[in-house]
Amino acid sequence: MIFQSKIAYYISFVVSISAVLLFAYLGFNAFFIAKNQFIDINGATYVNQVREDDFTKHLAQHLSQNCQDDLCKVQNMLDYVTAIPYKENTFVAKSPKNTVEQNFGDCDDKSNLLISMLKVSGYESYFVTVPRHIFVIVKLKDKRLRDAKGLYINGEKYYILESTAKGSKVGFELKYKLDDISAVIDPFINKKLKINSMEYKL
Repeated sequence: MIFQSKIAYYISFVVSISAVLLFAYLGFNAFFIAKNQFIDINGATYVNQVREDDFTKHLAQHLSQNCQDDLCKVQNMLDYVTAIPYKENTFVAKSPKNTVEQNFGDCDDKSNLLISMLKVSGYESYFVTVPRHIFVIVKLKDKRLRDAKGLYINGEKYYILESTAKGSKVGFELKYKLDDISAVIDPFINKKLKINSMEYKL
């Protein structure tokens, strides 16, 4: 009887320790996810689903394989994303793989896919948030873009990529006022850029 009581005690002890460890693990994961996916923008929470996984790398390489220059590569990625049907997603933003597999997405989903491909391809790019919308900007140097306006942030020129406009080109026209821009975000480190100056011009 005493032996059985000791066994029951040890079993309950192991179960209790396991539960504590599991709780700590889940808490750590929740903190990590919140730190890397959630960002506060003027009182609202934005959730990103950017990825640098094998799926995204292979897709970006496939879309770029016949290109000889950066403009071609970026435009091919943009064409691929804009061809995905637009459909509002009322749930949490989807990962790039889910957006491709489900073949639909809204501005969050399509921008996550686009900026993920740009990131794994080595392009400096950011999210820009405006009321009820998000788009991508990318830094490129190409003489063919000399007549395209860009968003100058802290003196550096970035071209707008509009993931929801089918057939849109690199250097899409800014459809918002500069005052409408609430944040410029690097979603891979989940931080807003400190903006000292911002202009939209040639």
